[in-house]
Amino acid sequence: MHNIKRRDFLKTMGLGGAAIGLSGFDLSIGKLQKHQKPNILFIMADDLGKEWISCYGAEGIETPNIDKLAAGGMRFENVYCMPQCTPTRATLLTGQYPYNNGWVNHWDVPRWGAGCHFDWNHNTTFAKVMKTAGYKTAAAGKWQVNDFRVTPDAMEKHGFDDWCMWTGYETGVDASAERYWDAYLNTREGSKTYEGQFGEDVFTDFLIDFMKKNKDEPMMMYYPMALPHPPLTTTPDEPDVEGKKEKMAAMVRYVDTLAGKLVSAIDELGIRENTIIIWTTDNGTVKNFRNKMDGREVRGGKATTFESGINAPFIVNAPGIVPAGVVSDALSDFTDLLPTFAELGGAELPENWQLDGKSIASHLVGNSNDSEREWIMAMGGHPAKLTERGVEPMLEYRDRVIRDKQYKLFVGKDRQPEKLIDLHADPDEKIDLLSSADANVITAKNKLMAAAASFPEKDARPKYDPTPAQPWDKTPKSMSDFNKAYNPEKP
Repeated sequence: MHNIKRRDFLKTMGLGGAAIGLSGFDLSIGKLQKHQKPNILFIMADDLGKEWISCYGAEGIETPNIDKLAAGGMRFENVYCMPQCTPTRATLLTGQYPYNNGWVNHWDVPRWGAGCHFDWNHNTTFAKVMKTAGYKTAAAGKWQVNDFRVTPDAMEKHGFDDWCMWTGYETGVDASAERYWDAYLNTREGSKTYEGQFGEDVFTDFLIDFMKKNKDEPMMMYYPMALPHPPLTTTPDEPDVEGKKEKMAAMVRYVDTLAGKLVSAIDELGIRENTIIIWTTDNGTVKNFRNKMDGREVRGGKATTFESGINAPFIVNAPGIVPAGVVSDALSDFTDLLPTFAELGGAELPENWQLDGKSIASHLVGNSNDSEREWIMAMGGHPAKLTERGVEPMLEYRDRVIRDKQYKLFVGKDRQPEKLIDLHADPDEKIDLLSSADANVITAKNKLMAAAASFPEKDARPKYDPTPAQPWDKTPKSMSDFNKAYNPEKP
């Protein structure tokens, strides 16, 4: 955990007092000129594990466009997201672990309300950061941490110049349940149903239009997809598909199709060699789906801290900037995204912002063979609790996992180690090595336990000034009843 001012962060990166940026790199590997700022397109699928991506060894499905990004760029093996929606999104937006930003648990703001929201007065975002370097910023897809009925200017307050977002399910607005066919979306013009249209097509067309309008300026684009999160649906490419697993596969194939569509648009605009594309997911697949990967049957791990729930597919592609054909075992997690974007774009980090992440920009451009990390961490999931004080984490100390390139430590809610796994020898995570006398195991255990000991004894609450009370707000009692019946597999 780092609590550093911007000038100190710059010093640690070896860039003195200058702004973080590509001018700090020797980009002899590529075609990007040192004075240029690269466009960044960050694509994040929703509820999709490696076992559905063919370049990661998935069987019975082909994802040729994603595979092409991997073959022409860098495919990562050891990148952690969080196990569920809200913790992952708050982590990547802020560069902080959930125990610091307070979003340890899922909180569906448009559905549950209660005054809780992702508050721009208490949080930064990578969009705000990138605007300090002159970037045009846009978001399209799923947001869900603000209620646009209550705070219609939330996206702008969070640093986005333009946006096209599924509202999330707004209690009392039946149309808002639709994110796919007849999607209910919010833009600067407000919220409405896009009759006869498929939500992901609207998002993709919006981003392409944004690129056309702003291609002569640096662009930071955030695409948190709705696909392939339940409910299962048909797609424009496969309108007649039937069966649960068949629909799931069709949704994944459409995720791939849209990746290809965006790459083609970037090519046609002539900005491919100055655009960094990052393709990843927010957490693993829902647990009622299984698929084979490299001969092993893998069950979806959403809402769990097994590797299938948190070890995200993560691919970075930029011809001439990012080396091609690289499979990286570098350690990274989603706290690293904000500082990485900042360093790539020459952006200023906010003064006195507590930053947990470490930039991997040097590794991405081929100037280092590894990241600076000794370990990565994942935690969070399931709904928060609602008390008279507001939204709070369900537990004072949420269970979590910490790993290096080989060993993984499970830490319980009592802050004590529960299990130690050798991921190389035991990919199914079944054999506990905590009591092992092997010297290598003991060394790894001590290192990971020391990391765990550095965390705060109590997780933070979400930081927000409550929004005005609304008729649909959950109450402490109704939320308690809801938690008892909660199923993360349901939409």
